[in-house]
Amino acid sequence: MEKKVRVRYAPSPTGYLHIGGARSALFNYLYAKKYNGDFVFRIEDTDIERNIPGAEESQLHDLIWLGIIPDESPEKPNPKYAPYRQMEKLDIYKKYAQKLVDMGVAYECYCTEDELAEMKEEQLSRGVKSFKYNRHCLNLTPEEKEKYKKEGRKPTIRLKMMENHEFKFHDLVRGDVSFNSNDIGDFVIMKSNGIPTYNFAVVVDDHLMEITHVLRGEEHLSNTPKQLQIYEYFGWEPPQFGHMTIIVNPNGKKLSKRDHNILQFMSQYKELGYLPEAIFNFLFLLGWTSENNQEIFTKEEAIKSFDPARLSSSPSMFDNKRLLWTNSYYIKHLNDEEYFDFILPFMKKVEFFAKKNEEELKKISLIFKQEIRNGQEIVDLLNEIVVKKENLGEEETAILDKPSSSIVIEVFKKSLQNLDEINEMNVKNLFKQVQSATGIKGKDLYMPIRIKLTGVMHGIEMFNIIDILGKEESLSRL
Repeated sequence: MEKKVRVRYAPSPTGYLHIGGARSALFNYLYAKKYNGDFVFRIEDTDIERNIPGAEESQLHDLIWLGIIPDESPEKPNPKYAPYRQMEKLDIYKKYAQKLVDMGVAYECYCTEDELAEMKEEQLSRGVKSFKYNRHCLNLTPEEKEKYKKEGRKPTIRLKMMENHEFKFHDLVRGDVSFNSNDIGDFVIMKSNGIPTYNFAVVVDDHLMEITHVLRGEEHLSNTPKQLQIYEYFGWEPPQFGHMTIIVNPNGKKLSKRDHNILQFMSQYKELGYLPEAIFNFLFLLGWTSENNQEIFTKEEAIKSFDPARLSSSPSMFDNKRLLWTNSYYIKHLNDEEYFDFILPFMKKVEFFAKKNEEELKKISLIFKQEIRNGQEIVDLLNEIVVKKENLGEEETAILDKPSSSIVIEVFKKSLQNLDEINEMNVKNLFKQVQSATGIKGKDLYMPIRIKLTGVMHGIEMFNIIDILGKEESLSRL
């Protein structure tokens, strides 16, 4: 490529790092790394009323946790391109907006919110579906402007769209795309408070930061002709655009923050014990397909394989089962030391294990390594064992009410009392002794003991349950 590839992820600090944002950042990052380019993280913080504390940190640090590490950011600035927050560049936007006014392609607009609402109503009454500003302020005389100012009106600045102009570009995902300027009204580039609008600030930022490629969500597709108009007026070369499809839930509906069946934010996955490598892998395949249906990718393999031409042109379905499978794969492939470091904070959430030493905890943790799909699941599995169930279900009660059950429990309890050491062989022999002494076998032998110890009918091997609870607790429950 002639220029060094420079891409960006530019969130608003109005929320924490979301699935859609993380995926956009990932694809931009992969594109940059594939071509030895730079991945830039900048903040679009002009929506000051909606900005929330901690959002910028979440956006940046959760990306870093995922392994999507920016080459430049507010925390790692390149002096050539700084600053990286829009609110620190208001003078720059003001200068460029004034330049457009001086060129005669932008103008001050004094229309109030009420007047604009009236215009919209009038257009709707004529069957116009998409509102276009009627250019009331395009050719105001100095006297008219002065009159408005005396009324206390503060102007916005609107961009004057060209007449019947075709905006054509090749989208990296969708192919050739075109828009006609007649479908787009003159839009505001600077608000009356001196803060730029998104479509203006993003063009100035991308130009000054020398951004070469922009991969973003399809909701921005309709913004592209507005941005191309600004590029054209300034005589700047626009970046190459690619608009990725939306993420949908299993019902085919656009992912919504109100959809509680799918966790929305990276911080939630981190708290539940998802591995960053697994999320990285999952997001990579959320709208991108490999040539050979490969499902597991290291970061290096993802960079090498990535090709925007293979980005899906149809909506990408978020599959919780696939995510759990991917995470369990990565958990299983941790070595035992890495696994224990990962799982220990979750085990410590279970009060029963507070006094256990590290060796005991490691032994217990490995019992679940092949079973769990995220860190939180070990908490639930351990609580199933150590938190005594006060109220049994009908099926469990019916099993304990069998005459054979009380015999099995009594004999097993006496045998356990005489056991010197709890180990797998000894516990297996214990069950053989009970079977031999009572003539009871199979489910009628094992199930009453399991229910007495845990309150449930299914779970891990009996030896592991007794080993986790310990001899005294097991006897107490029996």
